[in-house]
Amino acid sequence: MELIFLGTSSMIPTEDRNHFSNLLLYKDEGILVDCGENTQRQLRIAKIPVTKITKILITHWHGDHVLGLPGVLQSLEKHQYNKSLEIYGPKGSKKYFSHMFRGFDYRIKIKYKLVEVNKRIFFKNNDFSLEALKLDHSIPCLGYSFIENDRRKINMEYLKKFSLKSHPIIKKLQQGKDIIWKGKKIKAKLSTSLKEGKKIAFITDTRVCDNILKLTKNSDIIVSEATFREDFEEKAKLYKHLTTKQAALIAKKSTAKRLILTHFSQRYKDLEELKKEASKIFYNVYIAEDFMRISL
Repeated sequence: MELIFLGTSSMIPTEDRNHFSNLLLYKDEGILVDCGENTQRQLRIAKIPVTKITKILITHWHGDHVLGLPGVLQSLEKHQYNKSLEIYGPKGSKKYFSHMFRGFDYRIKIKYKLVEVNKRIFFKNNDFSLEALKLDHSIPCLGYSFIENDRRKINMEYLKKFSLKSHPIIKKLQQGKDIIWKGKKIKAKLSTSLKEGKKIAFITDTRVCDNILKLTKNSDIIVSEATFREDFEEKAKLYKHLTTKQAALIAKKSTAKRLILTHFSQRYKDLEELKKEASKIFYNVYIAEDFMRISL
């Protein structure tokens, strides 16, 4: 699993920070969280094939979070994308998406489906689930969580006692089921260990609300906007954004393991001051930079 930051700015990009976008790579999945302007170019600079994308999660339809969509879809077509792209977003997404692609001469030729999310767990398979809840922004906005399923790790040394090295029946042990092998019972509890799945929460754009803690509880990583420093708290409240202090308090209350701050106002040149402010409250704070990669 790898998390790549493709853009870490807020409304106005800077020389060093592109409009907002994150890419989570997991097995065969490439989950793009928002698609700010120039996302297709950021992918090229990061040497990540655009065809890695399987899902796009739109938090809301402000330009700095979606204006890269036409370019990404055109790039997918030009690279012979042969999957069916899944796009998820808040209520009104179908209308905004339709209007966006009426604004210029281009007909979408790749296969895709667009879903307006209306339930908390909106995607689930054998490996992970995706969760969404409404946030408090100036237009409909969703926060997202990626939740990996717990899985059992086989203790091969233990299985050697039963002369069991490689066999399809081992899958039952991974499912937590006891098996019979050569007349002997092998208990899943003894032959496997439970490995907890990872959880990554994405929080932007919003002011403080109850749903944030529901989404971020016990996260391994919280990717949170920190558009303003604490001395701009009133401005943050007015524009419905978070401050560094508020993001740190969220991480602390959520018992998260790591907080990564992003979506910075262009007014901040030295981001270390934001990190210092948050670090007074939460012990493990990172500042996101464009092209930063985190392996889990």
